[in-house]
Amino acid sequence: MTDLAEQVEEEVQRTQVTGRDGEQSGVQKMTPSEAFVETMVANGVTTIFGIMGSAFMDAMDIFAPAGIRLIPVVHEQGAAHMADGYARVSGKHGVCIGQNGPGISNCVTAIAAAFWAHSPVVIVTPETGSMGIGLGGFQEAHQLPMFAEFTKYQGHVNNPKRMAELTARCFDRAKSEMGPTQLNIPRDFFYGELETEIPQPQVLDRGPGGSKSLDEAAELLAQAKNPVIVSGGGVVMADGVAECIALAERLGAPVVNSYQHNDSFPASHPQWCGPLGYQGSKAGMKLISEADVVLALGTRLGPFGTLPQHGMDYWPKDAKIIQVDADHTMLGLVKKISVGICGDAKQAAEALLERLKDRELASDATKAERAQRIAAEKQAWEQELDGWTHELDDFSLDMIAEAEQEDGNWLHPRQVLRELEKAMPEHVMVSTDIGNINSVAHSYLRFEEPRSFFAPMSFGNCGYALPTIIGAKAAAPDRPAIAYAGDGAWAMSMVEIMTAVRHDIPVTAVVFHNRQWGAEKKNQVDFYNRRFVAGELDNPNFAEVAQSMGAEGVRVDQLDQVGPALKAAIDAQMNEGKTTVIEIMCTRELGDPFRRDALAKPVRLLKKYQDYV
Repeated sequence: MTDLAEQVEEEVQRTQVTGRDGEQSGVQKMTPSEAFVETMVANGVTTIFGIMGSAFMDAMDIFAPAGIRLIPVVHEQGAAHMADGYARVSGKHGVCIGQNGPGISNCVTAIAAAFWAHSPVVIVTPETGSMGIGLGGFQEAHQLPMFAEFTKYQGHVNNPKRMAELTARCFDRAKSEMGPTQLNIPRDFFYGELETEIPQPQVLDRGPGGSKSLDEAAELLAQAKNPVIVSGGGVVMADGVAECIALAERLGAPVVNSYQHNDSFPASHPQWCGPLGYQGSKAGMKLISEADVVLALGTRLGPFGTLPQHGMDYWPKDAKIIQVDADHTMLGLVKKISVGICGDAKQAAEALLERLKDRELASDATKAERAQRIAAEKQAWEQELDGWTHELDDFSLDMIAEAEQEDGNWLHPRQVLRELEKAMPEHVMVSTDIGNINSVAHSYLRFEEPRSFFAPMSFGNCGYALPTIIGAKAAAPDRPAIAYAGDGAWAMSMVEIMTAVRHDIPVTAVVFHNRQWGAEKKNQVDFYNRRFVAGELDNPNFAEVAQSMGAEGVRVDQLDQVGPALKAAIDAQMNEGKTTVIEIMCTRELGDPFRRDALAKPVRLLKKYQDYV
């Protein structure tokens, strides 16, 4: 070592300043487990979801004295969904962990959902010991390739001395890259002794975007006679709803939510027009179809969220599109755009408003007229929803007639969803699973504040809603928390009711019991001449199953019981700390299919299959 290097090394070792709780910071002696835990503390981690395991037990042993609560789950997929829900509500990191090999592989699906939700989830993946890698030992797996497609950054601790460095980088990248990161640690690297410094979090200031692109966007908006704003998840993530409101009011523009971001603009605002995409708002679709300029604020304009719906190919063909996204790779990826702004949605809205504040706008002359049009379209859509008590296609009518001949009472899903909407408490958080009834619910879920609605986004996985709302509730215990799930998806995750009960995280789950895989069965109705294969479900009494897990369980088969059941469950959740499962008995009628764009009438070439068309 050179004299200069020795002097630097000595200076680093002498650098000791007072840090957290009077402890020393700077370079210190510690174990790798301590470096790992202290770096999480520096990033504000107080909650981790997972299942205990020998692979990280040395670190787990000091979670509690560091102020970190480990919430044990029933299945690791639930842990990653909970971390996602926690992150989406709090805006902080969501963290999950599990045993190497099978415990970690169980998380892949949920991390993929978090990826499409842009959630800053950090998954910690303890790995087979470094001396055993490649020998096919117990619970060995190649854990980095598993998550490569669904993480923004993968940190692999290749030396214990890098524990703090790589842990910090995973937390920084989860925020800066807006998505999950993976911290992979060979299990023997938690042990030993090292000298290290705990890095402080790096906070990225994105800014509003480039001046040139903002000027161009402002010019387009000033010239627009009929501008429309699409408010997306980026508005929520940037805490920019107020700025979106201010810009919308200046323009007099209708505002639609991007797909599965119903909480990105307050539903009580007169310019709110509802969500686009599958089972979205006809009012919003009609209004955006007439736009001459669309401001896509904080949205990638995903293909599934702009598909034709309700028989309308509503996306405006000739409109100029301004797209604002913090990820430059999203700009113009799905839709052809006129101006792309790489920037923070909140700051971009502020910058555009400043540029338009004192200008005369082409849309000013028709502001009052457009406000009347917005109100009229919304009123017409609400009246249609009120009258849309059941589905009207031939199959659904047959199923309704069949239900009338069966024992018991079966409720129409749309009527149920309307009653649930009316009974929603203030400040509610709702998660929805994938599936037919849950997707129809998009037309009925309205929110007044951001960080209130959670859905599996483009990944569309089952088993999402319950664990995600448990994570959300852990982050915001003072807010009512409700999960929607169909009976098929419910069976994939209902065991996490035990997590809610065991660890005093009370939530309310609404289960739509219609005895089928509805979304896929609809395709068999429309394309396969009602040849039903593997779509029927023979279910237990889910209310009784919930009771066996320590929760309250209520079965509802009368329409006038729906609202009171939800209100009673929320009261029990908020005032008594009780988890409740509301099982609602629904007919087998079905809404529109998910993937009309991806299916076609079958063609059979072999003679023995020609009857199957």
